[in-house]
Amino acid sequence: MLALRKNIPGPGAELVRVDLQEPLALGEIRVDVRAVGICGSDLHAHAWDPSYGFMAPFLPLTLGHEFSGIVAAVAPDVTEVSVGDSIVCWPTVTCGTCAACSAGRPGGCEGRRIIGLHRDGGFADSVRMPAANALPLPAGLPLDVAALTEPLAVSINAVNVAGVAAGDRVVVLGPGPIGMGIALVAHARGADVLLAGFRDDARLALAHDMGIPAVADLAQVTLAEAVQDYFNVAPDVVIEATGRPPSVAEGLAVLRPGGVLAVVGIHAEPLSLDLNQLVRGKKQLRGAHDSTSQGFAEAIERLAADPGLYARMITHRLPLAQAEDGFALARKGAALKVMLFPGGG
Repeated sequence: MLALRKNIPGPGAELVRVDLQEPLALGEIRVDVRAVGICGSDLHAHAWDPSYGFMAPFLPLTLGHEFSGIVAAVAPDVTEVSVGDSIVCWPTVTCGTCAACSAGRPGGCEGRRIIGLHRDGGFADSVRMPAANALPLPAGLPLDVAALTEPLAVSINAVNVAGVAAGDRVVVLGPGPIGMGIALVAHARGADVLLAGFRDDARLALAHDMGIPAVADLAQVTLAEAVQDYFNVAPDVVIEATGRPPSVAEGLAVLRPGGVLAVVGIHAEPLSLDLNQLVRGKKQLRGAHDSTSQGFAEAIERLAADPGLYARMITHRLPLAQAEDGFALARKGAALKVMLFPGGG
């Protein structure tokens, strides 16, 4: 089968032909991948950014964690799903025994592993995975739209961590897939949303067409000016989804006293931050990463309720054989979501 593999602890990945994985262990299934999205984490892993050195002991492996597909085989003890079921992957594999797992906090699992970062993922025709990480899909949800479940769940978790409520004034920094999802969810929950980017005309225009009330190009106006022009007061919440460290300081500077700044982006460089702004302004700094079972359930529900809306986030569709072209598009910001299709579908 065809697979995009990370073989060495360094930049790049290889599109190679590999044999089907070894036989299923107990609790596992094999999934024929139908659609798989390129995530910012995949870009970081492909480039071998400093914070992705944790992957080195697990190489070689197949990348990709935003995927949907059809169950092709199940181990004898699997009852959660059946052959022929349509599923989407929840990529966080937990140990089930640590203190966090025992307390019902799987996101804090001490031994957590991510499909596509610690073990083989979905940039392949087929993937072997734990049945517990396969979430059944409602009938009629297109599998390409279903592959947006994981990033939308991450966006939902970010909105939850930030504590966004109806009537809040919310600034979202970064119009990538996570930022776009955050803006859509916050808006759907009744918040007044301003989405800001930098030289992101196409993605900002798409966001506005998808119903985001206000967008701003920070190449043309400062963040402070954009906030003043739209809200006329400081926002209640700022959610950073750029992965650009200065955005955190910029967001903190415009936030109202007592407001919440949630950081979602993965940053390749450290940040120097004036903590006096945080302390004297009684502002809250929170980190949001991954998602929860509730976040995934809500994501599937939202996608099924309006698949046409969310399908617009998929701006580029390519066969898996053109994965490197897809990575180049995503890296340049020329796409919102690049979706790859194993088997050339």
